[in-house]
Amino acid sequence: MPPIHYEACPVCSGTQIRPVFLVKDYTVSGEVFPVEECSSCALRFTQDVPDQASIGPYYKSEDYISHSNTHKGLVSRMYQMVRSRTMRQKAALVERYAQKRNGRLLDLGCGTGTFLHTMKNRGWEVAGLEPDAGARDMAQQLYNLDIAPSHELYQLEEAQFDAITLWHVLEHVHELHAYMAQLKRILKPDGVLLIAVPNYTSRDADIYEQYWAAYDVPRHLYHFSPKAMGVLTERHGLHIKKMLPMWFDSFYVSLLSSKYKYGKTQYVGAGLHGLSSNVNATRNTKECSSVIYVIRKEG
Repeated sequence: MPPIHYEACPVCSGTQIRPVFLVKDYTVSGEVFPVEECSSCALRFTQDVPDQASIGPYYKSEDYISHSNTHKGLVSRMYQMVRSRTMRQKAALVERYAQKRNGRLLDLGCGTGTFLHTMKNRGWEVAGLEPDAGARDMAQQLYNLDIAPSHELYQLEEAQFDAITLWHVLEHVHELHAYMAQLKRILKPDGVLLIAVPNYTSRDADIYEQYWAAYDVPRHLYHFSPKAMGVLTERHGLHIKKMLPMWFDSFYVSLLSSKYKYGKTQYVGAGLHGLSSNVNATRNTKECSSVIYVIRKEG
């Protein structure tokens, strides 16, 4: 199949699109992809991406931590060190905004199942969906979790989940509007949807530009701004109630970005850039490196 070339914005269907820059796939292929921006909703998106049936090989890398659980390399080891803490923080967020200590949780793009394992141990009834068969197998081996393929999202019953989480997943989804409609359908009327995505309006994104690791082309199809997320949710009768910062992401992304830009990781400089980005975002969460959107049905 030919690559996907957008003539209109994938979020708002606007046709006023401008090129931003070319971004290299540093993880797998070494290919270069155009990133463009919609002037109406401020979404950035990757042009000429493989279709859903063809993109699988671009995920085949030991460096793709959510699928491989790798400890290879210092940056990956640092990621693993802080993961247990971030799992607890995410669990606390779910319970706070779901206003429940237990209930039914769906985690989409659950990778190797670490977050589901955390929530199950806290008394939640959990379900997970993951497109990568290797990650699903690892979830079974590590945590005895039966994870279903992502396409089973469309077979789930209506209004059954108290909380649905997507931790850095929505930017990967080809069928964006169908996905959002289904999330709304399976969420209980009083349920909460937590979507975390990178934010290209952050200071670390400005610093590293086309080397910013969170562009992660072609796996990241979309590059959201808070404005674009607002437009997307409103189109589906959903409402953003709160935006929350993900403080660690600026450091992790800056470390990777410095490697892409300079050929090796600049630990001190990247750390300072990550810190600078977070200090800037303390005044405005909309400028954090990654943002968690707390979303509910309208009404």
